[in-house]
Amino acid sequence: MRSGVDYRIQCEDRSSFVVILAPHGGTIEPETLQIAQAIAGNTFSFYAFEALTPGAHRDFHITSHRFDEPKALALVSKAEYAVAIHGRKDDGTDTVWLGGRATALRDAIGAALGRAGFGAEVNSRLPGLHETNICNRTRSGEGTQLELARSLRHRLVTDQNELDTFCTAIRNAIFSVLAHE
Repeated sequence: MRSGVDYRIQCEDRSSFVVILAPHGGTIEPETLQIAQAIAGNTFSFYAFEALTPGAHRDFHITSHRFDEPKALALVSKAEYAVAIHGRKDDGTDTVWLGGRATALRDAIGAALGRAGFGAEVNSRLPGLHETNICNRTRSGEGTQLELARSLRHRLVTDQNELDTFCTAIRNAIFSVLAHE
């Protein structure tokens, strides 16, 4: 595997309390990188591992509790929370599956997405609770992961207004939780 040919890493340390992650970007879980980048904006630290070759899902998909890329670990370990954007197969619903150990943040994001017109529910199939899950390797030991169906990811990256609404809801939830600490 060659950096710049098979994969690329993007790492932006903005010294923020929250880091937004796309550990399965590019051809692994398409469109997660663009969504995570939009959520991070110029405010939150950002990390993405992006596979550049077609059909790279099998070669580059490292489960979240085994994801240990050094730049990701260094960035996440400086943040209080991480929010990881993941992709899942379409299952007939665009409901965002929520997981992670940061239950207050998870629930705030779910409520904010609901108010913005997006379905969201806590998911037991992919709960993101393992302590070595990349989203939970923060200073607090807590993070949140969002599993987005392929159809929702595609809709978000092709409709700027919908992407803006989605990102604003998540950002507002993050700011709300940070304000209460």
